[in-house]
Amino acid sequence: MPDSNHSMFDLTGKVALVTGCRRGIGLAIAEALAGAGADILGADILGFSDADCETQQRVEAAGQRFTGYKVDLADRDDLDGLLTTLANEAPPVDILFNNAGTIARAPAVDHPTEAWDRVLAVNLTAPFLLSRALGAGMIERGAGKIVFTASMLSFQGGVLVPSYSASKSGIAGLMRALANEWSSHGVNVNAIAPGYISTDNTEALHNDPVRSKAIVDRIPKGRWGEPSDLGGAAVFLASPASDYVCGTIVAVDGGWLAR
Repeated sequence: MPDSNHSMFDLTGKVALVTGCRRGIGLAIAEALAGAGADILGADILGFSDADCETQQRVEAAGQRFTGYKVDLADRDDLDGLLTTLANEAPPVDILFNNAGTIARAPAVDHPTEAWDRVLAVNLTAPFLLSRALGAGMIERGAGKIVFTASMLSFQGGVLVPSYSASKSGIAGLMRALANEWSSHGVNVNAIAPGYISTDNTEALHNDPVRSKAIVDRIPKGRWGEPSDLGGAAVFLASPASDYVCGTIVAVDGGWLAR
């Protein structure tokens, strides 16, 4: 057993792959994991080659190593290339954080097939393929943590986002299925469900005074969430503190689901 409360959350010596960590929730998660001692591998469609990359700066400011990979998770060749690179060049991944996601807004009757395909590819298929590939190594080593970014729409249907809602409902089912298979092998599989968080994806809602007020009025906490609000839950699910937590969605929503 861990010898102190601090060591329960200590990620020293661990390597975490965080997808979609160039900004928003993924950036906050990468920073939090680095703050707990993990080195970070980042994968994002925007890449990390610029000299002022905020993700790299924050991880290195925490005293940890950062390696970034540019990848379009909707492109199967791109994803396969990332997996090959990780297998040949990167240290074993102890923590996989399937965070990258995209959204398309349109009424169901007008929802483009192309949008449906891309959203499902990024939000559901890529997390499965990453989990399958990296989970195999975790099972072989007898230890690992896999965390998915779910959503309030893993519980609710949403409006005008049928592909996103389907993908996030699928993430809930996938997470439970993997937890059922892999928990006995020392691999914990769980998810975080962010509530209404101020990010690029929610900017239109946040800037709409009518919609934003309606949202805040329902949140018991009385405010929108910030990406940094996800950091504590991320570290918990990645650390020894959650060793007996399996197949669970941790809602970080200011109380939204309690209403």
